[in-house]
Amino acid sequence: MKSISDLQEIIEQELRNINIPNTPENLYNPIDYVIGLGGKRMRPILVLIAHQLFDVDFRNAISPALGIEVFHNFTLLHDDIMDNAPLRRGKKTVHEKWNNNIAILSGDTMLVHAYQLLSDVDKSIVKEVLSVFNKAATQVCEGQQWDMDFETQENVQLVNYIKMVENKTAVLLAASLQIGGITAGASKENQNNLYYFGLNMGIAFQLKDDLLDTFGNSDEFGKQIGGDIIANKKTFLYLKALQLANENQKEKLLKFFNTNEAEEKVISVKTIFTDLDIPKHTKDMMKAYYTKAMKHLEAIDSDNKAPLVAFSEKLIDRIS
Repeated sequence: MKSISDLQEIIEQELRNINIPNTPENLYNPIDYVIGLGGKRMRPILVLIAHQLFDVDFRNAISPALGIEVFHNFTLLHDDIMDNAPLRRGKKTVHEKWNNNIAILSGDTMLVHAYQLLSDVDKSIVKEVLSVFNKAATQVCEGQQWDMDFETQENVQLVNYIKMVENKTAVLLAASLQIGGITAGASKENQNNLYYFGLNMGIAFQLKDDLLDTFGNSDEFGKQIGGDIIANKKTFLYLKALQLANENQKEKLLKFFNTNEAEEKVISVKTIFTDLDIPKHTKDMMKAYYTKAMKHLEAIDSDNKAPLVAFSEKLIDRIS
């Protein structure tokens, strides 16, 4: 059994071994750049972990794991354009370093390459792997659209926000685990428990990401602090604040989220969030989804769950 750190090293090495052409430079250099920015490699690692639950030889899972990581980075490329984000993992985003058109075309190429990698599995499971991936990829796009729609909608409910997070973020984690189960020949019941473990854990991770966007450290977070507030994103923090706010606080929040101010806006909104104890409410919601995830983890029929337990414990560290 390989540890999470071992699997991360394997993924990094395999990503470096991906053959990215040299020309046209403005098409392929951004791909090399964005993959080289690093990251936790959470999704491909989850593919390999899930495979290891039922088969310690995970070589057959490496190609689809890489495909999911390439797809994930493709979504980041396009999301950064839509969000007008200046930083990704502490470095300039592709559209800032080059331009929007280059970022779009490089992202399109990454999507094609992702499908090539995902299809490089035993022919007996190609259809099943692509079916799981296609559903997740479509839901990711739906989630991103809802995320953008919410920016201009006045009445967004928390349940709608959670559904958006489920699609935009959690389903790809869930699909990563299920695909790892498929490549290892896991039963449908085990695949389902893998999927819902990932789904609930993914929602918890996104809630933490939202919290860090407002209350994190820019150097550690790797992105602009307060970016969601500046972009008027209706995150869990904002929607929960509206639920708990008095009339004066609510009026201020609604006013700030209809302006394009930056520094003063971020400071004022953070003050309201702090006064309403929003960080604690966010952590409580994260813990609720963590508990749901652990029930599915317990139901998985495998004696090799230590890496998934370690993955879960890392999330506890992030919550506390």
